Amino acid sequence: MGIYNSLENKTAKIAVIGLGYVGLPLALEFAKYFEVIGFDIDAGRIEMMKRGEDPSNELPNSSFTDKNIRFTAKKNDLEAANLFIVTVPTPVDEHKVPDLSALKAATRSVAAVLKKGDYVVYESTVYPGCTEDDCLPILEQDSGIKLGDFRIGYSPERINPGDKNRTIDTIPKIVGASDDVALEELFKVYSKIIKAGVHKTSSIKVAEAAKVIENTQRDLNISFMNELAIIFDRMKIDTQEVIKAASTKWNFLKFYPGLVGGHCIGVDPYYLTHKSKELGYDPQVILSGRRINDGMPIFVANKLVKLLIKAGKTPQKSKVLIKGVTFKENITDIRNSKVFDLIKELQQFEIQVDVVDACATKTSVKDIYNIELSDMIANDYDAVVVAVAHQGYRNLTMDYFKSIMQKNPILMDLKAIYEKPTSGITYWRL
Repeated sequence: MGIYNSLENKTAKIAVIGLGYVGLPLALEFAKYFEVIGFDIDAGRIEMMKRGEDPSNELPNSSFTDKNIRFTAKKNDLEAANLFIVTVPTPVDEHKVPDLSALKAATRSVAAVLKKGDYVVYESTVYPGCTEDDCLPILEQDSGIKLGDFRIGYSPERINPGDKNRTIDTIPKIVGASDDVALEELFKVYSKIIKAGVHKTSSIKVAEAAKVIENTQRDLNISFMNELAIIFDRMKIDTQEVIKAASTKWNFLKFYPGLVGGHCIGVDPYYLTHKSKELGYDPQVILSGRRINDGMPIFVANKLVKLLIKAGKTPQKSKVLIKGVTFKENITDIRNSKVFDLIKELQQFEIQVDVVDACATKTSVKDIYNIELSDMIANDYDAVVVAVAHQGYRNLTMDYFKSIMQKNPILMDLKAIYEKPTSGITYWRL
């Protein structure tokens, strides 16, 4: 009997390891049809999920209702599973080198309970070859059994935090596996929850590569627009107007400049370039795009300093309000947000920076970046930077911005969410 039929007959269970933005919605979706063990090393998060609360504030409490799932932080509880799905973070370190520590730790936890006939699937973003070259040896060595006695697969996550329309079941899934039998079984398992369809690849490496280029492509397209924004700023041309005009051609791809952060777009390209360098090829285009995107906080900070000076203000005596620090709108996730790089750059000019956010929690911002979110907004700012397009910021008026600023107010609209004012305020956007 294959793993799919065993799951259907309740003689097998799925364990999802890592219950963050990716793992929790996946586990809950599977729990509509199969028995699921939701595992995370953070006992505090587990207690919240047991109460029907999403620690990431992405899912409503109703998502936990009538689901066949048991949440646990005890590794021994994984012994009852037969299909293990690993969804832990794969960040880069301070040197932009892939950090596989969480992935390898999760793999060791699985290996400790791995049995003949079990399946192990990875959803974490990695470079092509990681599943077979880095994870498989751990599974074999620590479990004492060889590939063939168990099977492995890769099915890259495609969760889009903050998107209430593109839910997990509506986004097509990719599946690669160690052999044809595993591929067909995993295809059936994922097809149970993915209504948009499942695409089978010829190998695990192809599935890994497909994932890593999705975000690399987007990163490069945004870097191109960021470079154009830098050029057009020198030409005193509005980049947004240029994009609007160019978009009248049918095959123009509409991307926008901005701060590129988060756990995917700003990270995944480094996984591909790392593997490329290992193979003796020094990538040019991908790293060039990364340099541009990583340099945007410096560009924005320098631009603001110039605007302050032009307005007759002394940067060292100026006070600036930053609105929004999450890496994208309407979510709580602050991982790898480039807004914090912008704050750091402004502080190096000795500018006083107040920071507010409509979604992020004070605790997480303090713990991760050692920055205090302000409770109150003052009325004596020299400039305001709207860095994130939270829904609550979209309807703010120029009169509002003027009311919280001093003489010669400056508004930097990094997401271009406001109409350009005709007078009374210095307005700048990417």
